[in-house]
Amino acid sequence: MVLILARHPNPYTGSPLDRAVHRREDAAWIGAALADPASLFVPIREAKSLLRGSAAGSPEAVFLPGAAGAGFCAPDGAADGETTFPWAFLGLMGGRAVFAFDLGSADPARLPEGTGGEFVDIRSVPGLLPPGEAAVLAHARGLMHWRSRTRFCGVCGTAAAAASAGHVMRCPNCGAQHFPRTDPAVIMLVTDGRRALLGHSHRFPRVAMYSTLAGFVEPGESLEEAVAREVGEETGVRVGRVDYHSSQPWPFPGSIMLGFYAEALSEEITIDPEELRDARWFSRDEIAAHESHGFSLPRPDSIARRLIEDWMASG
Repeated sequence: MVLILARHPNPYTGSPLDRAVHRREDAAWIGAALADPASLFVPIREAKSLLRGSAAGSPEAVFLPGAAGAGFCAPDGAADGETTFPWAFLGLMGGRAVFAFDLGSADPARLPEGTGGEFVDIRSVPGLLPPGEAAVLAHARGLMHWRSRTRFCGVCGTAAAAASAGHVMRCPNCGAQHFPRTDPAVIMLVTDGRRALLGHSHRFPRVAMYSTLAGFVEPGESLEEAVAREVGEETGVRVGRVDYHSSQPWPFPGSIMLGFYAEALSEEITIDPEELRDARWFSRDEIAAHESHGFSLPRPDSIARRLIEDWMASG
């Protein structure tokens, strides 16, 4: 199997942020940054990001300036007022502190008058956002989702308190610390050199879409083992050599996609009906003319699409 390299960065990568981890425990610095008019604030509402221009096909992120955003966040340990929401320090961008905060289901009219824009799922504008902005918005979305799901201690059930500038939830009762988590998932294009194995999942939003196979890594399992297991479970195809391609943060809600090419050692397909509706071998010609063959490919902002496109270009 020929080694295939990534030709382009994956969407949601290439963040312009310096995460400045050393500042997270510096309460005085964080407090000053929250009050700094030069700081930027990234609002999230019901897992959506604030964009302007999306209806016109030229979306861009709306970052609130410090004077407009500071009132939505309170320093760790401060008493929360009626207007404060869960928040976290994302890092530095061009020397300016960047914070995310989660409005939850609050009325977006609570944002400062004249803010403009609308809350949009960034996956609905694939490839249209400037890459750096897409990475920052994805970062904010993933971190705020974790905050919304970690309000109570998983050990004793006590309400947890935010610390480390929003990157730790500490239990005041048992002392447990809970950190943001990212679930590793392998995603792989299985090929026999001439053809690629694509499947149609029950979960796909489009009835005609065929994509790469994927699955979560289990405890005590290497990435290569996870690739072979998932392919075998879903299609019955045996896998030999496994080569790494690239990775992509996928905070929808909290995964990292680890992309691979896998060498097929068998071609007979036996699908797991609980996982897939169908799986087939496709030639490069069929994939290139997929619309005329009655199927569609995965979304353009996905690593699945990049795996397919790079394999197509390698032939």
